[in-house]
Amino acid sequence: MREQQSNNSVRDLTQGNITRELFSLALPLLAISFIQMAYNLIDILWIGRIGSEAVAAVGSIGMLMWMMNSFALISKVSAEITIGQSIGARRLDKASIYASHTTTIAIILGIAFGVTFFLFPNPYVSFYQLENDIAAQAEGYLRIISLGIPFVFLGLNFSGIYIGSGRSDIPFYFNSAGLIINIIVDPLLIFGIGPFPEMGVKGAALATIISQGVVVFLFINHLKKERGLFGGFSYFIRPRKSYTINILKLGLPIAAMNVYFAFINMNLARIASLYGGHLGIMSQTTGGQIEGVTWNSSSGFSTALGSFVAQNYAAGKMNRAKNAFRTTLILMGILGGIASIAFMGYGKEIFSLFVPEKEAYMAGGEYLFVLGISQLFMMLELTTQGMFNGLGRTSPPAIISIVFNTLRIPLAIFLGSLIGVTGVWWAITITSIFKGSILFIWYLLLKRRVLKEPNLSSI
Repeated sequence: MREQQSNNSVRDLTQGNITRELFSLALPLLAISFIQMAYNLIDILWIGRIGSEAVAAVGSIGMLMWMMNSFALISKVSAEITIGQSIGARRLDKASIYASHTTTIAIILGIAFGVTFFLFPNPYVSFYQLENDIAAQAEGYLRIISLGIPFVFLGLNFSGIYIGSGRSDIPFYFNSAGLIINIIVDPLLIFGIGPFPEMGVKGAALATIISQGVVVFLFINHLKKERGLFGGFSYFIRPRKSYTINILKLGLPIAAMNVYFAFINMNLARIASLYGGHLGIMSQTTGGQIEGVTWNSSSGFSTALGSFVAQNYAAGKMNRAKNAFRTTLILMGILGGIASIAFMGYGKEIFSLFVPEKEAYMAGGEYLFVLGISQLFMMLELTTQGMFNGLGRTSPPAIISIVFNTLRIPLAIFLGSLIGVTGVWWAITITSIFKGSILFIWYLLLKRRVLKEPNLSSI
């Protein structure tokens, strides 16, 4: 039987002013993105005081965490889409079932990856061919941070459940609490302030685990309330075939795209290490975190757009979806322009805030200058991806991303052999320009067919 009654725990995005509803959903997501970015930047801010070698060690593991987050998107993105479409179709019963399935998948994957990297850190660290002392720091950091991987998977999954329900404010509050704890605990454990032992990079890892554990606890506590989402749902169940297949169909293309993207960047970091030593890998990993200001901004609006489109698509209100897409494009275009000016004009100054060594911030400033050229195209890609995701068409963004991210490797090797480590940065920028342009053209060419009346039987 279809659930027709309203539920105060969810937000109906099929009514009301489009811009206001989009902003009310997007702004908390934008804040969440900055919070997630701030975790890494705060670590770098403190670890940078130890030295660029410590930053390189943590940065190399940051690539692995990026890959773990990508696998976690299987449950997160599937929750956003399936729950959003279920609510749009007035099927709160199915929304609850999907929430149980995505949570179960998150638990299984989080434990599997956590155990693997705790027991076998060396094969991953050795990939970068780092100096022995840097590699030893990286392995120690990885062993500790792997204990918190299940928290990462569950936190992202619960965020996806709330976002699909139109309640992006809840993940914002809980992730904010986690960030505050991380800010407080980080220097205590890294430098051994007061009664705490000096742990260096291991302290940064432990602080991250503690803060992420608190976030998951807050989610679970909120979901246990009597008037929680959908009246409550089970966290671990025996999966049903039809629901599991639909979750994997929606989540795997996006996860595969992001996992592959992370794998490509791991290889680019290795190439950067070969051409530029530890300063090369430090520039890419730390510069990538700084560039996360624009990446996470566009990702936040992309996620909001996806949830908005999912509900309106299921409700047959496609004009609202198209207007939201245009609004998001304009906003991201403005932000992308500002980011380009900042990175190209003040890259060295920005980088020096995190790593004060002159040789390090000169190399990092060069990275930001080259990447600043492609910021508008990166935002175009992610915004268009959000539109496709909301329509349940997650394959086109994955195809474009996989093809052009693959081309980065031979292009980086070729340009690196000609102009050194800067060639790696140009390989990233050139392919970003192609990705954004081609995905947007794909959307325009298929718009009439993609925006036809939805087939709600797939929900």
